[in-house]
Amino acid sequence: MTNFYNLVTIMSLKAKIRKEAVSLFNKSSYAAVTLHELAQNMGISRGNLTYHYKTKEDLLIDIVNEMLESMEVNRKKARQLPSFENLHNEIQLYYKFQKSYSFFFLDSPVMRLPKINEVIKKLSAKSIDDHKAAIAFAIDLGNMEPEPVPGVYHNLAVNTWILTFFWPAQKILRGTTEDGEKMIWSLLVPYFTDKGIASFKKFFGADYFDSLGAPFTFDINTYISF
Repeated sequence: MTNFYNLVTIMSLKAKIRKEAVSLFNKSSYAAVTLHELAQNMGISRGNLTYHYKTKEDLLIDIVNEMLESMEVNRKKARQLPSFENLHNEIQLYYKFQKSYSFFFLDSPVMRLPKINEVIKKLSAKSIDDHKAAIAFAIDLGNMEPEPVPGVYHNLAVNTWILTFFWPAQKILRGTTEDGEKMIWSLLVPYFTDKGIASFKKFFGADYFDSLGAPFTFDINTYISF
């Protein structure tokens, strides 16, 4: 019985360490936070912390695995058929976790760590395959046209993942408040059939369809100076 309670205590402390670490990483970045600082913030000794996590990278790997497991649980709850609705749910799920684990999605050195990089490669491959399945299902339903040029729909699936995964970083770089999901739909809508557009409007509403982005009003005469 004592061993059981000791195990519960250890697991509880490890969870608290991960939670505090995520908070500090989000605030200051992964690279800027030391284990000593983390221990101080928690009111425990550095030795107590390193008993559970010998290195900061060990702690990071546990945090990332916890995040991905939670993401997968949430994905399974929402998943039915590879539909537009599920693509919407997938995008919103990513954005939810990007708020909770912002350091991970904004810190490129973190992504280059070998063990983390392998995780990202698997995650990206799975997401891109899911986007391809959604497109294939839409074609089968008559909501999207057959691929007009070989490679277009593969590229759409990849670009959908890129816009989803890297949206927070580009928002900071560009200082934009644009809606990332609308940006994704604006890439897909040109390939919708009339049936697909009707289905899209039924799910999102006609107002949403008419507000996917700012109208293109660029005047070439203001660019040409001769």
